[in-house]
Amino acid sequence: MEKKVTMDEISSFAKRRGFVYPSSELYQGLAGVYDYGPYGVELANNIKKLWWKAMVQEHDNIVGLDSSIFLNPQVWNASGHVDGFSDPLVECKECNVRSRADHLLEAIGITADEKMPVEEINKLLMQHADELACPSCKKSHFGNVRQFNLLVQSNLGNFSDEWQVAPTYLRPETAQGIYINMKNVLDTVRVRVPFGIAQIGKAFRNEINARQFIFRKREFEQMELQMFVHPDMALEVYEEWREKRFAFYQTIGIAQEHLKWHRHENLVFYAKEAHDIEYEFPFGFKELEGIHSRGDYDLQQHMKHSGVDLTYTDPKTGETYIPYVVETSVGLDRLFLAVLSEAYTQDEIDGKTRTVLKIHPALAPIKVAVFPLLKNKPELVTRAREVFDMLKHEYMCEFDDNGNIGKRYRRQDEIGTPFCVTVDFETLEDGTMTLRDRDTGKQERVAVEHLSEKLTW
Repeated sequence: MEKKVTMDEISSFAKRRGFVYPSSELYQGLAGVYDYGPYGVELANNIKKLWWKAMVQEHDNIVGLDSSIFLNPQVWNASGHVDGFSDPLVECKECNVRSRADHLLEAIGITADEKMPVEEINKLLMQHADELACPSCKKSHFGNVRQFNLLVQSNLGNFSDEWQVAPTYLRPETAQGIYINMKNVLDTVRVRVPFGIAQIGKAFRNEINARQFIFRKREFEQMELQMFVHPDMALEVYEEWREKRFAFYQTIGIAQEHLKWHRHENLVFYAKEAHDIEYEFPFGFKELEGIHSRGDYDLQQHMKHSGVDLTYTDPKTGETYIPYVVETSVGLDRLFLAVLSEAYTQDEIDGKTRTVLKIHPALAPIKVAVFPLLKNKPELVTRAREVFDMLKHEYMCEFDDNGNIGKRYRRQDEIGTPFCVTVDFETLEDGTMTLRDRDTGKQERVAVEHLSEKLTW
């Protein structure tokens, strides 16, 4: 099925219906930063809940963690972020706008991995100079590429007039907080290798050119799993998680034809294998989730810089080794955007065109909307309120008595509410009410005591 939705449609819809707002909009906003509105925060929470269920609740050897955003600066020296966490920056000599060189090349169909040496990217820029265009002035007059570090510095704990020798940073990823807690988890929780630590949390990157709505943000949220395994099992576990993570997206309503694999050819030196799951966003296939076999590099680095032994001794065999790491990492914001893009639909029902968010019911911000047929009939409003109060303890519900019933249905269709319940005069007589399905528009009479049986997915 061809996807026709555009990014402009998605971003406009997201603001109009209370999913995503530009941050600090009263003050002309802040590039690359967004706020989740009332329906957006519900959708984001539902995504996190399903991810946590799939990653932690359904596995007996995976536990959760919530590490701090601020870590000792030595963590980032050990991990290589201070010296090597950068993107290739190039500046337009006409308007001084800065861009990522790999993105400029990508726009003309030239693949340039951000991990490539600066010299190689500069060579590609020179070869294709006449084809490149500045995203601001559209001219092709660029300086040389240089590496731009993405770490966001902070003055936390700095009480002097001068910047401290070792600045602190807002974390650029959540993985390091997991690695430095591996020993704590082993010492305090009944897990043994192979085991995993999952985490959901904020990360911050000083992106050169945040773009494509919430796809590339400067403040974002990651959902990551780090599996600690025997070195001989790493590739096997890696393939197992590739299969599990690809299947997960289909269980939440993303069509398989809108997903594909991308294998990394230009691996960082310590990586053993790396694949991305790409989703067909309105601007094309782009990374949604990364699955990586990282070897023992991370633990080796933290052992070296901290002086703490992070080797593991198997309690059964007595073998001592440094665990290998298999990682899965997905951006909440990217998955949020993928879910909106997948679900946003315009179809025809009852002879009229409507916009409907055909979102998986488990992800829907509102599960049930309750209406009185007429707002000027107190007895209907009172009974509808009673039904709403009964359902709200189990489902995220919304009460709506504004406008005619057709308009109320359309409002709920747009935000993806799978079920609408209407209280009418027949309800007052026999206790039944109308239950409407979002996707089909089908309506049926249901007794109040049987409502919960029908509200399933």
